[in-house]
Order: sequence, then structure tokens, then C-alpha cells
Amino acid sequence: MTDPQTTNGEANKTILVTGATGGIGRGIALACGEAGWSVWIAARREKEGLEVADEIDAAGGIGHFVLCDVGDPTSADAAIDAVISGDGRLDGIVHNATSGLSPVPVPLHEVSLADFQNHVDVALRALHSLARKGYEPLKASQGSLLLMTSEAGFEGKAKLAPYAGVKGAQRGFARALAREWGREGIRVNSIAPLASTPAMERAFELDEAMASRILGRNPLGRLGDSTEDIGRAARFLLSDDARYVTGHTLMVDGGSCPAI
Repeated sequence: MTDPQTTNGEANKTILVTGATGGIGRGIALACGEAGWSVWIAARREKEGLEVADEIDAAGGIGHFVLCDVGDPTSADAAIDAVISGDGRLDGIVHNATSGLSPVPVPLHEVSLADFQNHVDVALRALHSLARKGYEPLKASQGSLLLMTSEAGFEGKAKLAPYAGVKGAQRGFARALAREWGREGIRVNSIAPLASTPAMERAFELDEAMASRILGRNPLGRLGDSTEDIGRAARFLLSDDARYVTGHTLMVDGGSCPAI
């Protein structure tokens, strides 16, 4: 069991991040590592996960990797068991994993039931599993659940209906669970990020007009950095500095999305 140390007067935390082998998940993991926290990467790609764990160590934290397919409830349960076994506590869960189909633009009438189910499994069924299994350890630590949602869940995206649908559902889940768990001292929040990631780069390749549309309405005129912009915002919501923030969706998108 790892004894909690302190950084800047705050006890170091143990955080589980799903889908953190790259992109925004990796950025969140590294930002938490900068604070000296113990960060568990839960993902399917072991080689990349171990590399991120090493990066967390280099950033000043304690990196771990646990093999996990979040779409499989038993795998999600096993990942949380591994965290508790290793560190004896769990202070935060970040559900970042998304379907590999998320950036692929497809008209809804061409989306197969299997592909739609894949979105649901990774975004929502996994969230159900993580929340159920994580409830008791988060209650014990007075911790928090953080969901990585999307602008698409607010305003919709043409040819990305399944993705927009599950991201909107995540926001509703977070709002409801914040009310349900608040009396237990557990906070539940969301972030709607806009960052330069492999998934975003792929989306730009598949839709050549997307880059100009997105950046054309961005007051800051750039995509966010996964660690410095998105990761540190996530770290704030996971930290004790945000102890009175729950049921909130933080737009970390350079001002791109219209007012909620």
C-alpha cells in the first residue's frame, strides 16, 4: 500500500484514467503526475500504457498500468480492484475512453447497430460499471468522478450522431449522479475539451472542412494542449481546490462552443 504524501499541503491522490495511452487521457495522466499523484492507466494497449506510466514517473508522479477493456464490465471491475490492491485507496476516476469510431463521420442511416452499440458500450456501459464499482472507494476517500464529454453533446454534430448522443447522455448521467452522491461527499463533474489529439487529426483528415470550421469560431484561434490546457483543468476538478464544485460541465475549448 502506498502511503499518501503531501504536495502543497494537499494529500497526494490515487487516480484511475481510462483510455489514457494517448491524446487527452495521456494529458490528464501527466498533469496529475506533475502534482505527485499516483496515476493508474487503464487501457487495452499495454506497450503504450507502460510508456505513459514511465512518463508519469518522469513528471514527478507514480505511474501504473492496468490492462482494461472498459466495454467489458468484468474488466473495469478488475481494474479498480487492482488500484485498491496496489494503493489501498481511490480518490478519483476519469472516464476518458471513447469508441474508436468516434471521429469517423457517417450518416446515421449508414450506422450499423453493432457500431452504435460500440459507442454505447465504451461511453455509457463502461460508465455504469466504473460508477458502480467505484462508489464505495470514492465514498471512503470523499473523492470524485470526472467524465470527459464533448461539445458534440451540447450542440450536436452532423454525421456524428452516435458520438453526440452518448456524450449528451454522459452529461445527464453526471448531473444526476452529482445529486445522488453529493450527500456521500462524492463529487461528479464533466469536461468538454477541444484539443489537438490523434483522434482530432484523424477527424480533420476525414472531413477537410472541419479544421477551418472549428478554428474559425475559436476566439483563441488554436486547439488546446492535452496536458497544459486540458490536463490541468481536469486536475483542478479532481483536487481539493474544487471541493465545492459538482454537477458541472467545464468547457475547456478556447471559447468555441456557444453559450450553454
